[in-house]
Amino acid sequence: MSASAPLPDSASSIPYAVEMRGIVKRFPGVLANDHVDFDLRPGEVHALLGENGAGKSTLMNILSGLYRPDAGLIRVNGRPVHFNSPRDAIAAGLGMVHQHFMLVPTQTVTENIILGLSEPRFFLPLDQLDQRVLALQEQYGLRVDPKARIWQLSVGEQQRVEILKMLYRGANVLIMDEPTAVLTPQEVEELFHTLRAMVARGHSVIFISHKLDEVLKISNRITVLRQGRVAASGIPAHEATKAQLAQLMVGREVVFTVRKKPVQPGEVVLSVEDVCAENDRGLPALRHFSIQVRAGEIVGIAGVAGNGQSELAQVITGLRRCSCGRVVIAGEDIANRPPRAAIERHVAHIPEDRHGVGSSPGLSLAENLIMKSHRRPPISNGWVLNLPMIRRQAAQLKDEYNIIAPSVEVQARLLSGGNLQKAILAREISAGPRLIIAVQPTRGLDVGAIETVQNLLLKEREHGAAILLISEELEELLTLSDRIVGMYEGRHMGELNAEEATLAAIGLMMAGTPQGKPATR
Repeated sequence: MSASAPLPDSASSIPYAVEMRGIVKRFPGVLANDHVDFDLRPGEVHALLGENGAGKSTLMNILSGLYRPDAGLIRVNGRPVHFNSPRDAIAAGLGMVHQHFMLVPTQTVTENIILGLSEPRFFLPLDQLDQRVLALQEQYGLRVDPKARIWQLSVGEQQRVEILKMLYRGANVLIMDEPTAVLTPQEVEELFHTLRAMVARGHSVIFISHKLDEVLKISNRITVLRQGRVAASGIPAHEATKAQLAQLMVGREVVFTVRKKPVQPGEVVLSVEDVCAENDRGLPALRHFSIQVRAGEIVGIAGVAGNGQSELAQVITGLRRCSCGRVVIAGEDIANRPPRAAIERHVAHIPEDRHGVGSSPGLSLAENLIMKSHRRPPISNGWVLNLPMIRRQAAQLKDEYNIIAPSVEVQARLLSGGNLQKAILAREISAGPRLIIAVQPTRGLDVGAIETVQNLLLKEREHGAAILLISEELEELLTLSDRIVGMYEGRHMGELNAEEATLAAIGLMMAGTPQGKPATR
């Protein structure tokens, strides 16, 4: 059975694998779920769609035992259940792969996978457990070094650990929150192959995603949430269209193409010259890498995750030291200087880790919005912060960038992923940057938020900003970039004008074939 084909009649039999009725969940100032109904049949992939902040993750956090509903009923295989913790949900066969990782950075992959299990109790035969993890990886095509520590892994590898952790526990229902956001196209295909195999064996999958093409490809049915309520329930995937789903999500028609005005590039703003750097494992990440970005242009970096893109952004913004080369911004070398040197030269940084690097989750939205301007009037006068001005400026940015939050005093950790990304963009762009380093700026965002972010970047380009765009979304690179540079194992593989670039040509550079050279077998 294909993933998007109609379900057989037997699939509609009761009991459901999961049934949620009248679910209500409130947070201070927010009604996250407003009498939501949702069901999952045995042996299906049921996609859950909605804007950032629509209540999808809250609903699934209830199902996985992280939250308790204020009202409503949950049944698993026809039996009412009450979960007090994720352990209860896992015992019932429900496992959730979270969008934001639930991993211990200092422990190994295997140690994270077995964490919390009752066996083994006193002695850890790590070599044997490593072999079990390797066998599981081979079965599902999710490869990662079992002995590596989490902090040493790329974002994509950490996502695989989360998936393996649930599979290791034998979950019959897998709840996947944006599982493809950090995967390459090839890895996405492998994951879909895994999900189809699981469904064929009777497992069920709840698939939360903002990527409508993927949803239509993998799911059997689709439910859409908007502002905490069900906008459409159980739509057969083979009857749905991308435009229809987008309109259900955001309540308006969504334009899937952006208009990029012609802009004549100006002077060189960023010049990375012969830079070398190591990754967190002490291995070469950048190998004599050079690139230039001019005012009024977007230069895209195309590469498979883990090929030096993150380290490049960190070297430019002062978050990582380089062992050779120069990073010249507006004529001055700032290599190996603190991040403040880049900030003082009007460099905006939109990092891929919006929680760990892009924001301080425990501080308020207002405090996060003024992080780059707290040393200057009118936000501060010497050592004294002007609190009324902070609140006023934060409220203005909240409205201007349509950040959905009950107030500017709410903690950043309580914002949805899309609204947190809007807050980071508001902080960075409102400072009037000359150079923007944007790393995966639309990862995990809904179609409406993606449209907003991409238009903001194009607007800054029109205003003369130089933009380095690092993205694993090739369509995004082709849409936004003026030039595209291929990157492989920290090396510059060549560049193409966006108008002339093709997915095949970009793919060759990403695979290690320099531009202009024939592919070798």
